[in-house]
Amino acid sequence: MFTIIAAHVGLAIGTLSRHLKKRPDFKPLVDRMLRFETVGIYLLTERGHGLDAFNIETTATKTADGYLLHTPREEAAKFMPASTPSFGIPKVALVMARLIVDGRDHGSRFFVTPICNEHEMYDGVHSVRLPPRSGTAPLDFSITSFDHVHLPPTALVSSDILDYTEPTQSLEAWWDEIWRIQLGTMAVPAPWISAIKAVAYIGGRYSMHRCLVGKKSKPVPIITFRTQQWPVVHATAVGMVMANWYPLVIDQAMSKTADPRIRHAMSVIAKATICRHFQRCVPEVAERCGAQGTFEHNYMARIEKEFKNDGKGVIIAEGDILTLCIRLFSELLQKRYDVPLPDPSESLLALHASSLLEENVALLKSIDGDYRSDSFNALILPQSQPVVEAIGHALAYSAALRANLPQPILDVYECAVIRQDSAWYSEEGGLSRLTQRRREDAAVSAMLPDLSSYLEQLEIAKYVQAPIVTDAGWKDYLADLPIHTGAAVPDVEFIQAML
Repeated sequence: MFTIIAAHVGLAIGTLSRHLKKRPDFKPLVDRMLRFETVGIYLLTERGHGLDAFNIETTATKTADGYLLHTPREEAAKFMPASTPSFGIPKVALVMARLIVDGRDHGSRFFVTPICNEHEMYDGVHSVRLPPRSGTAPLDFSITSFDHVHLPPTALVSSDILDYTEPTQSLEAWWDEIWRIQLGTMAVPAPWISAIKAVAYIGGRYSMHRCLVGKKSKPVPIITFRTQQWPVVHATAVGMVMANWYPLVIDQAMSKTADPRIRHAMSVIAKATICRHFQRCVPEVAERCGAQGTFEHNYMARIEKEFKNDGKGVIIAEGDILTLCIRLFSELLQKRYDVPLPDPSESLLALHASSLLEENVALLKSIDGDYRSDSFNALILPQSQPVVEAIGHALAYSAALRANLPQPILDVYECAVIRQDSAWYSEEGGLSRLTQRRREDAAVSAMLPDLSSYLEQLEIAKYVQAPIVTDAGWKDYLADLPIHTGAAVPDVEFIQAML
């Protein structure tokens, strides 16, 4: 459902909404889409043009009575939104194509294109349904192509359907066309914050009541062991810090800047930071829940599976994280704009982010500022994502400080970030490996006495249904499972002892 909402509402309806005041003819379509009588899909990338979607090959050639939409070769087919009529609902697409006027390329524009009715595809539209993708969403992911499909003049997604102006800055014009992607980049990681909190809560509560037999045959809760404590307190701290930061970074990106570059930069930083936190926290907690962590009814295995498939889709959707980080990092190093960073004196994490940026700015100067060189590719490009994440860590920690989150939460979050770049904190932060270990020990020890309270402060308990959260919940769940019984008597085979 999240995939449908993200594409249907966020991209398709969102893109059309920009033009409704000057294009009232779009309103009946948008109304049908809002009532879910018609599904909107967003056909941007092609089989041969994913990360380089600026270079798409689908064409919309201007004719006397509209446009001819055409896929020139297999690599130009749209990949992979669900475009078949399999679910018995009409679909309409926003298809990005190169606008060809009098033989000249006028840049990429969106065109409203009917795809199918309840029963079949429209003439000239071809959809190849892809094999099932593992995960939670049984959508009809497809490869879509067009064979000289005629579209009316009103198909052009523009406030002025007579505006065929050839853009003077084609890349900037392209980014303006796909403006909803920037908002989607910020929106798609939101469910993973709830997932981190849910996993922390489940793992924490389970670890408190699950016991081993210790000395003198006394039961010992597994949360007693530091190897169990760290995954739980780590996920709890991350969940609280991310939940606090996320609405603030949305406000910062959407309300406090008019520069679309800053808006997109903040979206990239948020997506990279949240998604990578999820990848580190969830498997760690699930593994420490042992066999119980492998069953879908306890949520963790399900969310892990979702992330391996649907979650990877989130990493790719609305911009692949690594590619987004590369573009952002390159622009920051070239001083094209600046993102608002906390003062380096505020925290170790702020100093870390600032230092990494300065280090790479100096490195870029040492190779004569050539961001297309082999040296840039080999030495600087691999630092893109770690530095963007470091910026996110600093911003999130700064927001947590201002919100007066409990000190143990701040300290555990700081230690979790230090783990990701232990060498820098040893070389530049003045923290030896042993000091880092002792710092982490102090942080975890300070958090443990109030762990139960922190788990409740995640405000996720009422949404969690995993039976292992309580021993009583597990027993109630077990009582409802099928029981296999019988009256069969095993055949006993007597074996003569041989001397």
